[in-house]
Amino acid sequence: MSTPDDMPDAEVVPRKRWRIPWIWIVPAIAVAVGVWLAVQSVLQQGPTVTITFKSGEGLEAGKTKIKFKDVDIGLVKSVALSKDYKRVIATAELTRDASNMLVDDTRFWVVRPRVAGGSVSGISTLLSGAYIGMDIGHTKSARRDYTGLETPPVFASDVPGRQFILKATDLGSVDVGTPVYFRRLQVGQVTAFELDKDGSGVTLRVFVNSPYDRYVNADSRFWQAGGIDVSLSTDGLKVNTQSLVSILIGGLAFETPAVSLSWAEAPADTTFNLFSTRADALRVQERIVDTYVFAFEGSVRGLAVGAPVEFRGIPIGEVAAIYTRFDPVTKRISIPVEVKIYPERFTSRFASEPKGGRMVTDRHALADLLVERGLRGQLRTGSLLTGQLYVAMDFFPGAKKAGIDWERSPPEMPTTPSGLESLQDSMNRIITRIDKLPIEELTASARQTLNSTSQLMRNIDTQVVPQATSTLSAARAALDAAHSTLMPDSGLQQDTAEAVRELTRTAASFRSLADYLQQHPEALLRGKPEDKK
Repeated sequence: MSTPDDMPDAEVVPRKRWRIPWIWIVPAIAVAVGVWLAVQSVLQQGPTVTITFKSGEGLEAGKTKIKFKDVDIGLVKSVALSKDYKRVIATAELTRDASNMLVDDTRFWVVRPRVAGGSVSGISTLLSGAYIGMDIGHTKSARRDYTGLETPPVFASDVPGRQFILKATDLGSVDVGTPVYFRRLQVGQVTAFELDKDGSGVTLRVFVNSPYDRYVNADSRFWQAGGIDVSLSTDGLKVNTQSLVSILIGGLAFETPAVSLSWAEAPADTTFNLFSTRADALRVQERIVDTYVFAFEGSVRGLAVGAPVEFRGIPIGEVAAIYTRFDPVTKRISIPVEVKIYPERFTSRFASEPKGGRMVTDRHALADLLVERGLRGQLRTGSLLTGQLYVAMDFFPGAKKAGIDWERSPPEMPTTPSGLESLQDSMNRIITRIDKLPIEELTASARQTLNSTSQLMRNIDTQVVPQATSTLSAARAALDAAHSTLMPDSGLQQDTAEAVRELTRTAASFRSLADYLQQHPEALLRGKPEDKK
């Protein structure tokens, strides 16, 4: 048996270092590149946004791009329905450079072929397919979820100009993209419109490009200039239009009246009223308006709301409303016509006189004085072609006395019948008098008179005619005798001729004597000298 001393001593051998085989170098490099690419991808990855649309038309995951100024800045990754199945949610990934573009008022919309308001857009998408357009906002707060626009914005946020708000009673022929004209030059377009919450009107938004936006001031007037504006009034037939394009697709126009008191530029989002016609828009906006009522007894056919009220041919107001009224006391029906009178039009417009305000402070006293002097309202025909009427105010000194009842609201002014009504009243009075005549008695009396006349004619035939016949026979005999006496071969005719010849010779002798005495006046004393032999 061996002893411990016989056992060999242990040798310390150093441990060998582990080495990677060279075959693993390539996979290691590949892994390193992959890691580096992954890090770079994460670092270069842009923000992810969600855009909600009403419809997913034209949207495809992995194909639909997001563009800003026709430059690709993102791609739609997925398209899905919302939880309530009412909308479509598109999730898109944008480039890293687009991070600063995603602010609160940034806008997105689907670009596809559209025809609206006379403009055509998105034609290029017929071949390339639809894409999502983008417009950068101006706010600073970041945002990642948006509600896409259903219609593209008419102008980009960086386009110079100003937007204004218009209030109208109805939309007319206006659509998004409808042009806005200034002096028949297109300077802007309609950007949006919506129905008011109470349903009483429509609110439109228009954008006027720079530098034309400086022509919009606080007193500018907008009106609908679409189509052909044809008006037939007491002034005759008027036709007004902007351009051929506005006739086909409609349009809006604006202008500032020459009498405007303010020429300062209107700030953005200023609200204006949208009028139906240019005439309504440029009509002078009166600062002082008095309301009166004219009660007419006759027909008002041809009188319409808006008809002028004139004083000796000068427009001083307009008809505001037409009613009917039954008076239970007199049992009569009248036609109250409510009119608006503009007192400032009575104010002198001479350079040395005030330009506005009332002529006097006590308008009641002035109106009473004018009515006392014969001021009345009368219906007159403004156009024989159309039969339209207007209210004329003039002085009628022979009118019946009347006054103004200031207790009523509005007060009632006295009226006088028109010329046709006066003629009709006169005819009615004549017919009434004729109706009151005793026609039967007059007929009997006339019949009796005719009988007496017939009897008288018969008496003339039996008594007067024979006597007249004998008298005429005697007169005819006397004329025959006178005619025979005056015949050329009668004795009386010869004697008369001889007497005339003697008178002629006597006159010749007197003429010779007168001539001799004129030459020899001494012959009256001495006598006629004897002829010398």
